[in-house]
Amino acid sequence: MTALARSSSRARVPAGARIVEGSALKRDDVAGALSKGCTAVLLVGTPHPNPSKAREFQEVDLASARAAADAIRQSSAAHVIYVSVAHPAPVMKAYVEARSEGERLLGDTGVPLTVLRPWYVLGPGHWWPIVLMPLYKLFEQVPSTRETALRLGLVTHRQMVNALARAVADGPPAGTRVIDVPGIRLES
Repeated sequence: MTALARSSSRARVPAGARIVEGSALKRDDVAGALSKGCTAVLLVGTPHPNPSKAREFQEVDLASARAAADAIRQSSAAHVIYVSVAHPAPVMKAYVEARSEGERLLGDTGVPLTVLRPWYVLGPGHWWPIVLMPLYKLFEQVPSTRETALRLGLVTHRQMVNALARAVADGPPAGTRVIDVPGIRLES
């Protein structure tokens, strides 16, 4: 496993991984981390996204997807896995737009693409939405709100990690495979 990481993030890379120091916002740095036949897992994004961070979504989320797409287009990667976001979601319009454009750019590379679309991942430092679980369960039972409640549902950190591992293990799809919230939840 190879991880592209900034010098300030080296300590966060899992033990045993080969570290390529660089920026996920620079095509050449991303290209330096890719190897023939690799699966590129793209996890870069604005921390704690909220509607006030529209500029960061362009400068970080979309810029990293653009750099990755440019690097992947010139590489011999076999599979790309991109963590996007559930959509449509009107309260996070700028975030959804940046992530959707990232999906498009990566899909246009011609390299098989798996897109994971969580809405909110519950885990360390991100537990407050758990108080909404009873409302989600209620909305999932009402026919007029079921689809939205499922699409914009909450997933756990464990489910997300398992869904990423499954996407790697399953290998490249023929074209593009999208795993939404219900699919991520299957990975308990």
